[in-house]
Amino acid sequence: MSGWVTGDAVVLGLQPARLPSRALAVLIDLAVVWTAYLLITLGLAVATASLDEAAGMAVSIASFLLILVGAPIAVETLSHGRSLGKMACGLRVVRDDGGPVRFRHALVRGAMGVVEILMTFGVVACVASLVSERGRRLGDVFAGTLVVRERMPAARVQFVPPPPPWLVGRFSGLDLSAVPEALWLEIRQYLTRARELDPAVGRRLAERLADALVTRTGTPPPPGVPAEAYLAGVVAERQARDARRTVAPGAGPAGAGGKGTGVSGGGSSVVVPPVAAAPRPAAPGGGGGEESTVRATGFAPPA
Repeated sequence: MSGWVTGDAVVLGLQPARLPSRALAVLIDLAVVWTAYLLITLGLAVATASLDEAAGMAVSIASFLLILVGAPIAVETLSHGRSLGKMACGLRVVRDDGGPVRFRHALVRGAMGVVEILMTFGVVACVASLVSERGRRLGDVFAGTLVVRERMPAARVQFVPPPPPWLVGRFSGLDLSAVPEALWLEIRQYLTRARELDPAVGRRLAERLADALVTRTGTPPPPGVPAEAYLAGVVAERQARDARRTVAPGAGPAGAGGKGTGVSGGGSSVVVPPVAAAPRPAAPGGGGGEESTVRATGFAPPA
């Protein structure tokens, strides 16, 4: 499995693809691309039969660059690292930091692929992939990318560990609507692999993810709560909200009795504990009471 990396994304549960799966994906891509190239070349040869030799040569070079070089670059850019062969083999090209590839990464990989794969019949790419620790060819090295496996065997799927019992339900009033899916994925990957990390590295990573989560929610964790426990508690709260939304789709913010306080998080409405449903005393200027407490702290008052 890939190790801990720094950057905007954290890749903890991704397995670098090795030569056999990558070679199969390349063969599928080459079969599709060469078939399209031959058909288009035959069509252009018929259409340009009346042109002189120089014009025919220019058309041939243009078709070669556009189909055999430009088309794979465009497909890899638009699909965020998944060509037809990679989709069939369950692979994806990502950056070294785990983020999606962009046009410049696909361009470097495509340009190097002309030398590694087309001109040398894949010999250079095979040798580089065998020598590399993570199975990368020269195009990956120069582009700063990595080909990883997306489909993992079911037996190797790891679940997020539950939070400490004293944190269950502690974050029921936390607003999770501004937390992006990419951050949720990083946190889940960290929690599933936390026990395999060096303690110092894991602690720093947990603190960084907790800071990012606090920035999105606007509410710091309760005093004395470790970063890892805080992450586990928030993820458990998000999962509980998703489960309630699945069981009761379209449920409004009001709970039993129709007086619950709705809190949005992850696209669902959650009912604050019963104490928050008690009548709220009026305060001058419309502020005060339990509603202002939830808004100011992000947490519902304890029952």
